[in-house]
Amino acid sequence: MDTEPLKDLVVKILEDLKGKDISVLDVKDRTSVTDYMIIASGTSSRHIKSLADNLILEIKKAGERPLGEEGKDASDWVLVDLGDVVVHIMMPSAREFYDLERFWRDAPVDSSAGSATGSSAHLV
Repeated sequence: MDTEPLKDLVVKILEDLKGKDISVLDVKDRTSVTDYMIIASGTSSRHIKSLADNLILEIKKAGERPLGEEGKDASDWVLVDLGDVVVHIMMPSAREFYDLERFWRDAPVDSSAGSATGSSAHLV
């Protein structure tokens, strides 16, 4: 799957699973590691684990294979690596502490995210 449809699918899945405060960061000109970072909050450790598990399940159903996942044991921050899209699912306290949006604040705004899917994700 190409990067843009994958990014849009991830946002849709997170929204459907009631992920909170979804941000899409376009970092392709800032790092060679990935093209997009998607950050979402969960309401509890159980919600974060459920978001990550269901995201991986839905991505596999779409024919993609995650490259890895980290943090499922701690459940205050889970990272799902999809290659060109890296997803961070965090408790609000961890998200505030690490403040990834501020770290990448000079990244260009991805104005296409959500427009095709009717997404309410905000873009940073």
